[in-house]
This record gives sequence, structure tokens and C-alpha cells, in this order.
Amino acid sequence: MITLALDASTYVGTVAVLRDRALVAEGEAMMRGAEEERFMPAVIATLGEAGCSARDVNRVICGAGPGSFTSLRIAGAIAKGIVMGNGKRAEGLYAVSSLALIVAARSESLGPGRWLALLDAMRGERYAALYEVGADGVVREIERLGMVRDADVARECDRLGARAIGPREMVEAAPHARGAAVMLDTILSGGRVSLDSWEPDYGRLAEAQVKWEAAHGRSLMGEAK
Repeated sequence: MITLALDASTYVGTVAVLRDRALVAEGEAMMRGAEEERFMPAVIATLGEAGCSARDVNRVICGAGPGSFTSLRIAGAIAKGIVMGNGKRAEGLYAVSSLALIVAARSESLGPGRWLALLDAMRGERYAALYEVGADGVVREIERLGMVRDADVARECDRLGARAIGPREMVEAAPHARGAAVMLDTILSGGRVSLDSWEPDYGRLAEAQVKWEAAHGRSLMGEAK
């Protein structure tokens, strides 16, 4: 069983390949400021390092955000394309919170405890979710907080009995697709997502959409329908 895991919630996209339950290859690519699309080549290169190709992938796990609007859409499109292209050979597409991948990717070095996973949401806010790492290394989601103000992070950590983890946090870490290996049972138990209707959790609307809706006084999603 070949599992391909992807995450592009930040400006660095990450890839991991699992053979059965074992992590056998991982890679990454910059998602921003590139003149060409670099994530799909990184996916192909990482699969090659694992001794397989996109046609050998049996299931895909995609980081569901929240995070960078454009990067999440790229990862989601690649994930759907591989599953659809492999047809009956593919078991399906699964999703996992990118915040969970912050904790899961570092769970072995973190040790047991509560961790407040954080990602920059801009506008003075951060996306936040509370996780617990058990003595057995299992990562369990406790609460999704949505967004918290930057100024309130320390207060929230005190209230929740947790330490902050994320890019530029108390414990420096970023979402990484390799965390899917740690959370594989939890991810699979959540079931497959629909290839037709699933979209990542962008956290908030893209700036361009906010400006368009403000200028036109109506929802862009309504226009699309």
C-alpha cells in the first residue's frame, strides 16, 4: 500500500511517501515567488526516491489547512488529480488538519503534553487548535479554537495548560506531510472525502475575493454559481 501525503498550508509545500505504515521518503518545495510550479516536481521526485511513481499511489492524504489560499488549492488539485487519474487502483482521498501536522511531525521529540498549534492568519491573528500527545505518541485533537489574536497567545496557553508550537512560536515547527504517518489510523478512521465537493479549509477568504466582494457588494461565490 503506497500512501502519498501532501501539505501546502504555508509557503513551503511538503511531501511524504508511506509504504504500508512506514515513512520511506519525504521532500519539500517553495510555494511562493517561483517562476514555475515546483510542488508537482517535488511530488514526483519524492515518489521516485521511494521507488515508485504517481501511478503506484493507492491513497492520498492532503493537508486541509487552514493556511495559504493559493498553496492549499495547488496541493488539493494535485491530490485530487492523482486519485482520479489512478481510478480503481486508488482507495481514495483523505484529509487532515494542517495544524495537526505541526504537532504530529514533531511528536517524537515533543513528548507527552498539550500543544497549541498555531499558524499565521495575518491581520494580527493566528489559526489555532489544541492537541495532546499521549505517552504512546498518539496525537489527539482536543479543541479547534479558530483564530486567536496574536496578543492573546500567551494567555490562551496559560488557560489551556499548553505550549505554543508553530512557525516562530515557543517551539519552532511547521506543518509537514510526514506527520501523516503518525496520525495514519486517525486519518483513515475519519473516512474518505468527496473528490467532487471537498475543498481545503482556507481559514479566511483570499484578499482578492475580499476586495472584489467589497467593491461589488455581493458574494463572489454566488457569482460563480
